[in-house]
Amino acid sequence: MPQHRQPASLHAPSAMVWVGFIAMCTGMFMAILDVQVVATSLPTIQQGIDIDPDKMSWIQTAYLIAEVVAIPLTGLLTRVLTMRWLFIVSILLFVVASAGCAASGTFSTLVSWRVLQGFSGGTLIPAVFSAVFVLFPNERQAIATTIAGVLAVLAPTIGPIIGGWLTSTYSWHWLFLINIIPGLVSALVAWRCLPRHKADLGELKSLDLVSLVMLAISLASLELGLKEAPTAGWTSSFVAGLLVASLVSGAGFTVRSLRRKRPIVDLGHFRDRNFLIGSALSFVLGIGLFGSVYLMPVFLAFIRGQNALEIGWTMLVTGITQLIAAPIAVYLEKRTDPRLLSAVGFFLFALGLGMSAFENPRSGYDAMFWPQVVRGAAIMFCLLPPTRLALGTLPPDQVPDASGLFNLMRNLGGAIGIAMIDTIIYTRSEPLTQLLWDRLRAGDQAAAAFVGAPADEVVGHGGTFTPDTVAALDPLVQTAASVQAINEAWMIAAVLTTCALLILPFAKPVEAPR
Repeated sequence: MPQHRQPASLHAPSAMVWVGFIAMCTGMFMAILDVQVVATSLPTIQQGIDIDPDKMSWIQTAYLIAEVVAIPLTGLLTRVLTMRWLFIVSILLFVVASAGCAASGTFSTLVSWRVLQGFSGGTLIPAVFSAVFVLFPNERQAIATTIAGVLAVLAPTIGPIIGGWLTSTYSWHWLFLINIIPGLVSALVAWRCLPRHKADLGELKSLDLVSLVMLAISLASLELGLKEAPTAGWTSSFVAGLLVASLVSGAGFTVRSLRRKRPIVDLGHFRDRNFLIGSALSFVLGIGLFGSVYLMPVFLAFIRGQNALEIGWTMLVTGITQLIAAPIAVYLEKRTDPRLLSAVGFFLFALGLGMSAFENPRSGYDAMFWPQVVRGAAIMFCLLPPTRLALGTLPPDQVPDASGLFNLMRNLGGAIGIAMIDTIIYTRSEPLTQLLWDRLRAGDQAAAAFVGAPADEVVGHGGTFTPDTVAALDPLVQTAASVQAINEAWMIAAVLTTCALLILPFAKPVEAPR
């Protein structure tokens, strides 16, 4: 694949450019962190403004739907506003929305502000990753991608610690108030330091509103359908209707986009083999990354009974390992074929996921330590090389659009992965409970040990238990069955992550930056 020459001005990025880029990374970090700190403190928010329990999840869903709609629009918004002004406007809106969330006294007000917060935050991640290839020459892109990547995956790792500490020490309002000062500082620094280009408001004249509506309906319906499917059932009329609406709207959007000279989102990027493969890797990474960050709190909270702060300290192992591995990843990324590094990264990440598939109801920090170390060491190798495969050979004017699609694929992978995990936990727990009872009635000592039941209560009962024994064992069996379902979810995530190795051989060689 031909290497596109970058503007000469990019061959010596000044300290001002680096400072401006770090300001962008800070804004992105706050947007990602916001999702996690709010997720871990939803019960506190629910009690604070008296939200019905069945509506509580909408605090997160409203944000995520708005975010996933905004991500692919980043290219269009960059062309209209320029990268500098897109970031400034987005982070200021994020700050305003955060203040609105903190001041909310009703459910409807909070959800409304969360929509604005999600939409403004959704543009920040692809904007940062496109800035890597627009602001910096090849030899500096690995360092820039590492800075962005470390912050992008560190935020959900430390989120439970920050969220738990804020809610226990202060109040839930501070989950949102912490965004204000860093956001304002980031906007000011970006205004001062990022390169200045002329906005092109004329782009709005060619805006295809029909395509925009189709895109929004498709992504919002898919996100909502994936959220509801595990509990309502994949074949329920509500979920089926949402998924059909997503498919029909998505097909209509695709047809219109491929026929227009200036589409909202240029799907033609998928004709580039390396971009297609890089995006597929991003999708697979989303399944494993979002899935692992979701499964660990589920296990620690519902099985081990830990609070948000305790969960955060346990999960910090991944973040620390990732920070240690980051300079190694940068060094190798400059000298090694990205296809080989991606293969190593996804193999290790799948291994780390699979290592978590052997937990028992008493597993704690020690049992989770080495799986987290393996995953933490692998993350940067699953992020840096695929980003270069997807975006590294595109001309700078195509990067913002392509970055939106690339990051959208990771979010969609995460949404589908979490829906898959929830489905496994909901549907497998009951049959696994029955299977454990059958094994206990048969006197299976391994099953008794896994459940945590005293051996003398299981062996020698001839397949029958007294009502008192059943009552004593039932909570243990229910918990053990949930653990087995969680283990199955870990293993399936590991298998799906391994699939990345099957598509890597089809990527074309990409010259490593020197």
